[in-house]
Amino acid sequence: MNLNLKKATSTRRTKSALLCALALPAALALTPVAAKTLVYCSEGSPENFYPGVNTTGTSFDVTEQIYDNLVHFERGGTKVEPSLAESWTISKDGLEYTFKLRKGVKFQSNKNFKPSRDFNADDVLFMFERQWKENDPYYRVTSPNHAYFGDMGMPKLLKSVDKVDEYTVKIVLNQPEAPFLANLAMQFAGIQSKEYAIAMLKAGTPEKIDQDPLGTGPYQVVQYQKDAIIRFKANPQYWAGKAKIDDLIFSITPDASVRWAKLQKGECHVMPYPNPADLDAIRKDSNVTVMEQPGLNIGYLAYNTTKKPFDDVRVRKAINMAIDKKAIVSAVYLSTGVAAVNPIPPGQWSYNKSLKDDAYNPAEAKKLLAAAGYPNGFSTDLWAMPVQRPYNPNAKRIAELMQADLAKVGVTAEIKSFEWGEYRKRMQMGEHQMGMLGWTGDNGDPDNFLNTLLGCSSAKQNGSNVAKFCYQPFEDLVQKAKVVSNPAERTKLYEKAQVIFKEQAPWFTIAHAVQLKPVRKEVVDFKLSPFGRHTFYGVDIKQ
Repeated sequence: MNLNLKKATSTRRTKSALLCALALPAALALTPVAAKTLVYCSEGSPENFYPGVNTTGTSFDVTEQIYDNLVHFERGGTKVEPSLAESWTISKDGLEYTFKLRKGVKFQSNKNFKPSRDFNADDVLFMFERQWKENDPYYRVTSPNHAYFGDMGMPKLLKSVDKVDEYTVKIVLNQPEAPFLANLAMQFAGIQSKEYAIAMLKAGTPEKIDQDPLGTGPYQVVQYQKDAIIRFKANPQYWAGKAKIDDLIFSITPDASVRWAKLQKGECHVMPYPNPADLDAIRKDSNVTVMEQPGLNIGYLAYNTTKKPFDDVRVRKAINMAIDKKAIVSAVYLSTGVAAVNPIPPGQWSYNKSLKDDAYNPAEAKKLLAAAGYPNGFSTDLWAMPVQRPYNPNAKRIAELMQADLAKVGVTAEIKSFEWGEYRKRMQMGEHQMGMLGWTGDNGDPDNFLNTLLGCSSAKQNGSNVAKFCYQPFEDLVQKAKVVSNPAERTKLYEKAQVIFKEQAPWFTIAHAVQLKPVRKEVVDFKLSPFGRHTFYGVDIKQ
């Protein structure tokens, strides 16, 4: 081969190699990156997709993905951070809150509605007025029972909510409210599109805004089959940046052991509320990490204080002494719970450490029953939740243990249960005599337990105070604590309120559960929420 031919051949090879090198990134760019999918084995179906009428974690876990609030809690913590409000100012007297709204925030769309504008002040007003103003056309859509809004006394607290301009909202209160900003980070204050609401009202289908939800959040619902599945797609226009997970799936799996079987097989990546009996096996699985932290929760048996014989404090105290709490916690919670003394968990600030629990004492219980006019006991119902919750891993088993204990003091208890939504509805209506329920805190403030669950405003029909307990000395302390800004003063008031709670015994406090979350190791940066919520924005998965 002559020199010129060699040079030509070499040149052709070099060009060819260069072209291949240039073509490779282009080819890779054309190759679609596999979508990332995360499956969460949810414990139940949501009541609906409107957070304003819900109080259960099951429903909030869903709406958490769809809607944003003015403010939100930092992921994995209780610090209040900006969300749809970029900033805010509070007047010196604590009565006026002015929020500057984020610009350029897009609402999601669906086949029925395409938004023509960005999020603005009108949407904030709609969120408030729908729950507050009885003449609002959406007040009764889905349900007129805006449980949280009412239980926290919002109708009386709010003086005015006004649009200053397109991106400024001013809220004026009738009195100072120490937890107000944290309250606005709670799920009931999730913001919907007023434009969507108007369009569906004109179409004669107002209920669609709660059935086919559209928010500004990181995920949008694309499919829902009750008791089976919820499919979400990442919102590509999310103001904080598209989520790392493209497809989020809630695989609705009520049975804890089935959830564990799915996690083992890799059919789901995160599961809530493991069966305590499965924990040893779960911890031994090399593909799974069990995340753990003290839970901000309480499981309890509520006495309907408006119904005989539980309108008598002696009967309530007698039942407290008739039930062997230590045996229940040992048998049902195993290592996942601690016996509850107070209506707030030990990790909650203002917890009264000086209080002692009612001692297990069947003989003394019988004496108290006799003094109250029931020497031979009485018959009652005993409602047991149909679902596993963080504060109660097995309500049916607990009910059976309580039933056996009560029989020893002459009290015949009939165990009753209903579908979860029906169960809650009936208890809020006050149909029960005794019933199990519980609570996981939603804002890190004692008010969320002591007022929301035991205050007079929530004792009304449909309220979260299922003991229907309205006792003025307790009420005065709790309401005073709401308007005091000094934490030390608030602590003293709440400590006194807990003393009255133990004296009046509207509940048999069962246990505080440890929050346990089995997560497969391919899941990246999932954080436990102190409120027991499941937030998937910010989470990634290794493929």
